[in-house]
Amino acid sequence: MVSLNAVRILRENAEEEKAEIARLSSFVGAIAIGDLVKSTLGPKGMDKILVSSGRNAGSVEVTNDGATILKSVGIDNPAAKVLVDMSKVQDDEVGDGTTSVTVLASELLREAEKLIDQKLHPQIIIAGWRKAVDIARKALTDASQDNSANSDTFREDLLNIARTTLSSKILSQHKEHFAKLAVDAVLRLKGSGNLQAIQIIKKSGGTLEESFLEEGFLLDKKPGVHQPGRVENAKILIANTPMDTDKIKVFGSTIKVDSMAKIAELESAEKEKMKDKVAKILKHNCTVFINRQLIYNYPEQLFADAGVMAIEHADFDGIERLALVTGGEIVSTFDQPESVKLGTCDLIEQIMIGEDTLLRFSGVALGEACSIVIRGATQQIIEEADRSLHDALCVLAATVKESRIVYGGGCSETLMAVAVSKAALSTAGKEAVAMEAFARALLQLPTIIADNAGYDSAQLVTELRAAHTSGQFTMGLNMDKGEIGDMRTLGITESFAVKRQVLVSASEAAEMILRVDNIIRAAPRKRVEDRGHC
Repeated sequence: MVSLNAVRILRENAEEEKAEIARLSSFVGAIAIGDLVKSTLGPKGMDKILVSSGRNAGSVEVTNDGATILKSVGIDNPAAKVLVDMSKVQDDEVGDGTTSVTVLASELLREAEKLIDQKLHPQIIIAGWRKAVDIARKALTDASQDNSANSDTFREDLLNIARTTLSSKILSQHKEHFAKLAVDAVLRLKGSGNLQAIQIIKKSGGTLEESFLEEGFLLDKKPGVHQPGRVENAKILIANTPMDTDKIKVFGSTIKVDSMAKIAELESAEKEKMKDKVAKILKHNCTVFINRQLIYNYPEQLFADAGVMAIEHADFDGIERLALVTGGEIVSTFDQPESVKLGTCDLIEQIMIGEDTLLRFSGVALGEACSIVIRGATQQIIEEADRSLHDALCVLAATVKESRIVYGGGCSETLMAVAVSKAALSTAGKEAVAMEAFARALLQLPTIIADNAGYDSAQLVTELRAAHTSGQFTMGLNMDKGEIGDMRTLGITESFAVKRQVLVSASEAAEMILRVDNIIRAAPRKRVEDRGHC
């Protein structure tokens, strides 16, 4: 008889980890990822410095955004990669809660590891978790409030959500200022949730407090020489076309001529072609021409003679957004002026921000368009402020669509944990043990928030749990004083959509990793060398 172990099924160099070893490898990887980002959780969380290697060697990012940290870390463990992907989805879906979702998933797996050591089968744990998720979601939904019918109360809710989101970021010292900026920008969207209409411009110099909201659209470009610097009732032609063919390109081309006069003829032919192209553009009756590509001196001069403002090299993101907000189309051929839709705005003028001159488009067709200008002392501060503001804008846009709110500061997690623990008491069978483990994992979030602030987490979380058990469902952690407090009074509010996404995503990812009992690494492809014939 040949033993099964002696039969090799996988190719040479392929690896297989089975049962306990595979599960341990998954748990270790996922828990390590949670431990990596959990110190950034909460209003007193710490930041990480990310130093890149390779092409951008030496460039530095300072951040406490979970998705940014995990995106930048090279990871080899498959379970850890699942959590990294989950944080990216959280970032794309609702913009915030990336650290919370990663930490909750890793804490669930930490609890699962203990249960498996007690010889509980993974399928029983999963069944218990599914019951726990349903109970937690119901408790969260029942505790949520919807004030969208009253515009003043809803605006205050949005301001509170923005303050709460920004309180754990670099902008926490200026959260009043930036919360108002973010809420004003999102309310201008009139419920469309189209964040493309909000442009963020980053300018070094000044302080964060000097950041401001500019109604309309800003373009970080200047008009050409001798062209008008101010245009009223502008008709804007937005194009992506080469305007640099008025000179012969010597590189990459071979031209045989028998005299210098022939070269002059070629150049004049090129100029004539460019003159025709500009004439076609001017037939559109536009007063402003904005091009994605370069505009050379000769066409620039032709536009100046015609009294048209011409702007070159507007980056693609810039002209796409410009086309959106002015109601125009991006064109590359100019033979049919009647079929081209021009953009419009009331006024284009130059303004100064710091030492830079920008163009401001006022009274654009898409009335909700606006620009937020972020100032700051260093590039790293501005980049982190941009990430923080992006999170706040995404959360506010999600709240405008799904207008229910819940309370933060560990209040929602404790509420769900207490509901799951109560249900576990009346559940017969081993699933009750898994439900209790789920409740413990939820309580780890307020525990970590308190630990990161240097407070006594054991004392605070037991007080919090006792308050919720006795029916005080709005109690949470007051991080300024290091005690429990009423979140409704303190105005610590979070989006229901974010909290629900954290709960669902973390439990699904943890369940997926828990199901694994085999990790198979495929054999690397061998390089086939062509050795020729002997």
